[in-house]
Amino acid sequence: MILIVLILDTNLKIKHKKTNIMHNFKELKVWQKGRFFVKDIYLLTHDFPKEELFVMTSQMRRAAISIPSNIAEGSGRGTDKDFSRFLDIATGSAFELESLIYTGYDLNYYSEQTLNSYLEKVQEIQKMLFHFKNHLNQ
Repeated sequence: MILIVLILDTNLKIKHKKTNIMHNFKELKVWQKGRFFVKDIYLLTHDFPKEELFVMTSQMRRAAISIPSNIAEGSGRGTDKDFSRFLDIATGSAFELESLIYTGYDLNYYSEQTLNSYLEKVQEIQKMLFHFKNHLNQ
């Protein structure tokens, strides 16, 4: 969203300045899905072997948390360009998390059914981020 602000300069001439209105991240469907997916990842990793606590468990949780956190942080930035940069970071975290989901399956930490369920969720978030960023950059 763009707000046009009229400014009077020292010569009393009107200038136009485009200013972006901050997005309310709590209303963004992609943030909401990301937020709920964090809980899903916490539940998934809860039963990982204890030796994974500071490796896979931590990495998956941090990647998951990074998705809605970067959407929220970006929404508070002054321009859509800045917001877009944070959406790029969130997208990168979503792809990192997808890779980690495969790794957890490869290590036999969960079933193929669980793998497919989590892949579907993370890929939906990736698509939403992609489309939202494209909409933002128009």
